[in-house]
Amino acid sequence: MNVSDHHSYLTFSLNGSRYGVTTNAVQEIFFLPTLTPIDEAPRDIVGLLNLRGEILPVMDLNLRFFQRSQDYQITDSIIVIEWQTVKVGLIVNQVHEVQEIPLEAIAPQIAYGRQNDTPYHHYITGVAKNLSELVMLLDPEQLIAYTDSAENLPTALNGSGIPATETPVQKDRRFCPHATPSEMAIFQERADNLMKLSEGEDFTGLMPIAVIGLNDEYFGLDLNVVREFTDIREITPIPCCPSRIIGNMNLRGEIVTLIDIRETLNLPMIRAIDGSKVMVVHIDELVAGIAIQEVCDVMYLHPSKIAPVPAAIHSANDEYLRGTAPYREKMMSLLDLPKILTQGELEVNEEP
Repeated sequence: MNVSDHHSYLTFSLNGSRYGVTTNAVQEIFFLPTLTPIDEAPRDIVGLLNLRGEILPVMDLNLRFFQRSQDYQITDSIIVIEWQTVKVGLIVNQVHEVQEIPLEAIAPQIAYGRQNDTPYHHYITGVAKNLSELVMLLDPEQLIAYTDSAENLPTALNGSGIPATETPVQKDRRFCPHATPSEMAIFQERADNLMKLSEGEDFTGLMPIAVIGLNDEYFGLDLNVVREFTDIREITPIPCCPSRIIGNMNLRGEIVTLIDIRETLNLPMIRAIDGSKVMVVHIDELVAGIAIQEVCDVMYLHPSKIAPVPAAIHSANDEYLRGTAPYREKMMSLLDLPKILTQGELEVNEEP
């Protein structure tokens, strides 16, 4: 198949929908840091970032799409795109893989059956239909350069046909006004690191890592297996199960079994896990909730930072560790979570 018949797109999620942007425009990706709001900036430019000495404007795609802005999360990322020497960061919920999409699988125009010629598609160049779900392909040039005006704003969604006034803008322009102090510390630490990083640093092969706390120790695991972090709700105990099986939780209609992995890791279970967080993971066909003390961070880790498990702490269960890496002022252990869940004797046995 001819390579020229394909285009490469970096795909990402925003509000449950999947988008793609050509890889030719993508410069780099990192997790969301603290942003500095700027008065008089366009409504969708929600802040600036000092990126290795370069001031980078950052765009809230929700506002660009005439929608309401959502609260930012520490799991959000920024994709930096460039068009004609202008760089802009896009806030997205989750970055996925690069997809090679054949041109014949892209629908360039969507017919809505309307009789007027209102230009609905300012930012979407087409919809890819060859993947497991539809992917809306964005135009980097339009995202950066398109200037909206009153006559181009979308009409009201109530069917009145009355042109909508400008999308409401959040009056409080502080960055993440609802974030907790610990979340703000994470955002700020990322901003500090991005300001210091050198241009020559090697960013290839970075691994997305979720950092969690258990028994006041740090543990890292592959972020790709994490579906979400949420609060622990009402738990239904499961009879005839070991203590490491905490029970079942109803997560928006889905029954998720909660697991305490501390025994598998040879950590003391003399006290309950502080906090009330659960990390929902999805590995192959298995969905489970891991009770954790806290969500500390999500970050990219270079493989060169990973060291073998020190011989002094080798134990019967260190087979579930992939290594160690520095984190803040301590070391974190990197978990092999698929191995823990499939070989760590965590299966639920409901037989008496």
